[in-house]
Amino acid sequence: MHDRPINVLFLCTHNSARSILAEAALNHLGKGRFKAWSAGSSPRENQQPNPLALKALQLAGISTEGLRSKSWDDFAGPDAPKMDLIITVCDNAAGETCPYWPGHPATAHWGYADPSWVEGTEEQRLAAFQHTLHALRHRLDLLIALPTGGVDTTSALQTSARDLSSS
Repeated sequence: MHDRPINVLFLCTHNSARSILAEAALNHLGKGRFKAWSAGSSPRENQQPNPLALKALQLAGISTEGLRSKSWDDFAGPDAPKMDLIITVCDNAAGETCPYWPGHPATAHWGYADPSWVEGTEEQRLAAFQHTLHALRHRLDLLIALPTGGVDTTSALQTSARDLSSS
């Protein structure tokens, strides 16, 4: 894995909030050592990233360029990038049967409540997205801080990512 970035796919149900936040944050924080994507198990027709997710990222200084909602089917084909690690970030996607992933990547589950479900003023709803982004960044910072030798095999990567589930 040393000759290329560690490819990480974040999965959620609709690919509009948590997985989008994780994709953008890891690409921002990973400094080329990691390459992140996100996808959903069942994105709605014409699904777009939640505007409050995009606003939370922008307020944190993280680029939103190129972010879009995608189906996990986009990453299961022979022409898709080879994933090293797949992380589910919502309980719905964690319980679903995932497609076959070429190369048998490491997997982990980092569950977060859906900030899209928070009701209240726009400020309160934005705060929920910012809270989720902050929680994701904490785990991503720990993942990024792992020594390179600690994540150079699938089993080591899986153990490391799963250990971060309780962080």
